[in-house]
Amino acid sequence: MNDPHDSSAPALRRLLDLLASGAATEDFADVLADARRLGAPPQVLAEIDAATWQALRVHRTMRQHRRRETELTALFDTAGDLAASRDLDAVLQAIVRRGRMLLGTDTAYLTLPDEDAGDTYMRVTDGSVSQLFQTLRLSLGDGLGGLVAQTARPYATPDYRTDERFHHTGTIDAGVLDEGLVAIIGVPLLLGGRVIGVLFAADRSPRAFSPDEVALLCTLAAHAAIALDTAKALADTRAALADLAAANHVIQAHSAAVQRAEQAHDRLTDLVLRGAEVGAVAAEVATLLDGEVAVYDTEGHPLSGRPGDVGDLAEALAASRTEGRAVRHGRDWVCAVLAGQDPLGGLVLRGRPDLDDPDRRIFERAGVVTALLLLLRRSVAETENRVRGELLADLLTAPDRDPAGLAARGRRLGVDLARPHLVLVAASEPEGRARLAGAAARYLFGTRGISAEHGEAVVVLLPDDGTDPDRAAAEAADRLARLVGCPVTVGTGRPAAGPAALAAAHAEGLRCVRALRVLGRDGDGASSAGLGFLGVLLGDGHDVEGFVTAALGPLVEYDARRGTELVRTLRAYFDCGGSLTRAKDDLHVHVNTVVQRLDRIEVLLGRDWSGPERSLELQLALRLQLLADG
Repeated sequence: MNDPHDSSAPALRRLLDLLASGAATEDFADVLADARRLGAPPQVLAEIDAATWQALRVHRTMRQHRRRETELTALFDTAGDLAASRDLDAVLQAIVRRGRMLLGTDTAYLTLPDEDAGDTYMRVTDGSVSQLFQTLRLSLGDGLGGLVAQTARPYATPDYRTDERFHHTGTIDAGVLDEGLVAIIGVPLLLGGRVIGVLFAADRSPRAFSPDEVALLCTLAAHAAIALDTAKALADTRAALADLAAANHVIQAHSAAVQRAEQAHDRLTDLVLRGAEVGAVAAEVATLLDGEVAVYDTEGHPLSGRPGDVGDLAEALAASRTEGRAVRHGRDWVCAVLAGQDPLGGLVLRGRPDLDDPDRRIFERAGVVTALLLLLRRSVAETENRVRGELLADLLTAPDRDPAGLAARGRRLGVDLARPHLVLVAASEPEGRARLAGAAARYLFGTRGISAEHGEAVVVLLPDDGTDPDRAAAEAADRLARLVGCPVTVGTGRPAAGPAALAAAHAEGLRCVRALRVLGRDGDGASSAGLGFLGVLLGDGHDVEGFVTAALGPLVEYDARRGTELVRTLRAYFDCGGSLTRAKDDLHVHVNTVVQRLDRIEVLLGRDWSGPERSLELQLALRLQLLADG
């Protein structure tokens, strides 16, 4: 793809050539007209238009400057030394000194307005001996200078102290008195009819100033006004040239940024067309931005890249969604991955605490590409899950009708029903039930699990990877609750394989959900084994040995290792209704021995061993142990 800024380069060079040759103003407009006739794109036309405007501004400034220099040379040949100097202080000092010399006065000085302070100040003095006078500041309209500035006409006074034509102030009079001035003449520095300062000549004795002297000082004042205007024009020209150079630098930088962005776009587009995964996009963006990129889902779980401490990622993603841009997050950058307003996750860029606008746009473009890939993955996953969900529904409805057919269908869909699976049963309150099926699909996104609605619950089938069923149920309840937005109760049984066993495991998980609700544990997740003696009653396998081991295992192991009788002591304690005296008689030991053994039991089982629920489990386990031994 051609760089649009390359096509603007000839036009910019042509503008510079016109500036260098001093061409007419009309020639500059031809550059834009020619580019428009050649069919240049709008972006290039806008750049040429902006550059033409800058060139005309510089052209006008330089033309005014040349005209002023020509006028100065023609009108004031005797002041060639003044016109040749570009040092404003030197020019003004020479003008003031020449005025003093030509008029033969004791002193001469020039005042200029201070727009920020709202007064005037002594810009240059010659022949002055008073520090007070040299630092004098005059309010607008005060003194002889105020009268000259207000009327834009020259005024002269043979005796300043007795002249009542202008407004006297204590400050000005004190400065004039300290300098010893008597006769003063002031003429305006006019620029386009505007007074930009006042030039003075003054004697320390009374005198009258002739019209020729007034005219001569006015001529010098014109020199001073032109010198000031020339200095301003030069400053404006330098500023314009600096702006032009800065604009050129910006254009070059922007051109490089656009070229880099195009390369990044091509590389990311190629990944999408090749059907790459989000991890490949993250790796490519990390290479482009010279950093480290990780992709997270909406709950902050990593989908690709190295997980790291991202702090409050949800807050950063919310800020990115609100601003519609990548945002700084500590020393990292975060970009929300969105499909419209639907959040799909986020990108985190590490190793680049400072990110300029071009790189920031590349990072944001990567978020769009990642959203596209995630949407494709979600669409495929939803389609696959819908077909697999039909298999799961048939499996739970009639597992005995055609077990071989169900197994064959599963293999075609990538689900091996002969391998152990966990069957999770998830139930929610009515307000969250409509969202539960979609939440289960998002929960399974990226896994080999399947889900389907069955009855008033959602059933999730997960390949058994050795995860503890209790932990799997608790994690599922937590994540589904966050996705649904209300509590979700999850129950499961032991891992099962085969259609019949999986259907039985579903029934066990459903009973587990009902038990959790009866126990007031809505929003919790547990397996039948994790429910203690209730699990023994609920479970189809009735794992008595497992229940007894879970309840009494620490005591049995301690007795076997130390030759103690903690299990027998606990049984006697419960059989005697918690009486230490009756227990010590039954065991034929001292009461202190019973107390010591109970203390050891508390260390091994925990402080809640004697609580109502725990003690019921322990007593049931002791009874079952006796039955098993018998």
